[in-house]
Amino acid sequence: MSMPRFGPSDDPGASFADLLRRVGLSPHPELGDVEGVANLAVPHATTCVALTYGDGVVMAGDRRATAGNLISSRTMEKVLPADRHSGVAIAGAAGPAMEMVKLFQLQLEHYEKVEGTSLSLEGKANQLSMMVRGNLPAAMQGMVVVPIFAGYDERRGQGRLFSYDVTGGRYEEKEQVATGSGSLHAGTVIKVGYQPGMSRDAAVELCVKALWVAADADSATGGPDPLRGVYPTVATITAAGYERVGDEELRTRFEAIAAEART
Repeated sequence: MSMPRFGPSDDPGASFADLLRRVGLSPHPELGDVEGVANLAVPHATTCVALTYGDGVVMAGDRRATAGNLISSRTMEKVLPADRHSGVAIAGAAGPAMEMVKLFQLQLEHYEKVEGTSLSLEGKANQLSMMVRGNLPAAMQGMVVVPIFAGYDERRGQGRLFSYDVTGGRYEEKEQVATGSGSLHAGTVIKVGYQPGMSRDAAVELCVKALWVAADADSATGGPDPLRGVYPTVATITAAGYERVGDEELRTRFEAIAAEART
């Protein structure tokens, strides 16, 4: 292919994307548009929510990962501990998201070993913000990662939530936050049912209901799967640390929601 030439009145400008369009190529080719483009079915994580309650924060995420119209995984863990008093919930391209979380965990552990004390919750949130910003080139190619960070601030004695955008922008949320393809439905349930100073049981119940509604309205969000014994990941973070809610408790709660829905 020879180099294209343009006259003074036909200059495509400094934009490389515009140049590609002028010569008949797409800067963001769909699969199959350009000969030799691999059929990359990237698994994506979907819906995660988090909210503050009286003793700290609750984080929850469904277990389904999708690749286009296919379910690539039914047991993906999207809510993970960052350290003893904080956690990360991921949505977006699964591969970069898992790599980001593992590196984040390693960095927090390394800091604690070197300095002899853990990084402040604000510092942890800022560190994750830099990592999301570093993923921007991949995000521009479709591999977006948008996490939720939450933890118990030992200095303030309360739970705190942080949301992010694709550019690494960090925003503290006072009550609740949702991300992923089902975030509209899950976030609406939490906004309607949220009350300041909720108990642990009420907060877990609200997160479970939010994921139930999201799974009912969004095909990419996985609901409870009693046949396989797969339930969403739900965890609390308090002064006592990160603690995952057991599947037996979640099974009981989902059975109660199903019974209520039938009536």
